Amino acid sequence: MGFGGDGLRPLTGLLKPDEVVASAPVAPIASPRQQLQRQLSAPLPEAPELVLVTDLDGTLLGGSTPERRRFYRWLAEQRERVLHVFCTGRDLVSIARVLQQDEPIGLRAPHLVIGDVGCTVACGASLAPVPLAVDPIEQRWQGLPERLAPLLAHQAGLSLQPVSSNRRLAYYVDLELFDHGVIPQLQAAGADCVLSDSRYFDVLPAGVNKGSTLLALLEWLEVESRCVVTAGDTLNDLAMFETGLQGVMVGNAEAALLEHLPRLPSVYRAEAEGCAGIAEGLRHFGFDHLWD
Repeated sequence: MGFGGDGLRPLTGLLKPDEVVASAPVAPIASPRQQLQRQLSAPLPEAPELVLVTDLDGTLLGGSTPERRRFYRWLAEQRERVLHVFCTGRDLVSIARVLQQDEPIGLRAPHLVIGDVGCTVACGASLAPVPLAVDPIEQRWQGLPERLAPLLAHQAGLSLQPVSSNRRLAYYVDLELFDHGVIPQLQAAGADCVLSDSRYFDVLPAGVNKGSTLLALLEWLEVESRCVVTAGDTLNDLAMFETGLQGVMVGNAEAALLEHLPRLPSVYRAEAEGCAGIAEGLRHFGFDHLWD
């Protein structure tokens, strides 16, 4: 009977050689970039020479109107060479409003969006959230608002912003009234806190910020770090600059952010403000050829 005394044969032994059924072809495993692309409504550049990650207010939206027009036109012309990512504290509704308002001066949707100070990732074309990036953040957020509510209730100096985020709490803050002693309590409950521009106070899931979400997104994009440049102007951009990626602090950066510059060797301080500062920084990092 073949294989020992148990009387068993290989399955193919029950068939003639020409009757053996061929194995079904195994589908190739999708790369991280392919998995990401499947969740987007528009194609990403095939081989971008630059991944440009920009804050909005004061950065991409900063500068004179002629400077902004010029920079937005350059971005549009280089769309297949420059993969553009918004990285902002704004929520998706607010981002959609900005794109509509500034379309007349040439602002186009980016390829990707990091919103809500790192708590949302979306397709730039549709502004639809990207589940593979958002779901892990959502898991961290589950149950957190309930734990934070007693600490934030009736907190002097805080008033909720009218935003539609589902994974953070966004407040306006009056620093003269706000009790900073509540921050360690929020951290102990599993939250991180970001104060920026002396008027915004965000409560986020611990470990989630612009920098952490950007690094996770870059793994999905499968790009080399030397091709990435970040740009920002306020304290909620600090986490981006702390990634070690090349960064540009635009000329109008807030003083509280500038205080961190000495410990950020990969960050360039631009003299120009807003869009012109981004362009200055890109040239500093050797991307002049993208203007040829």
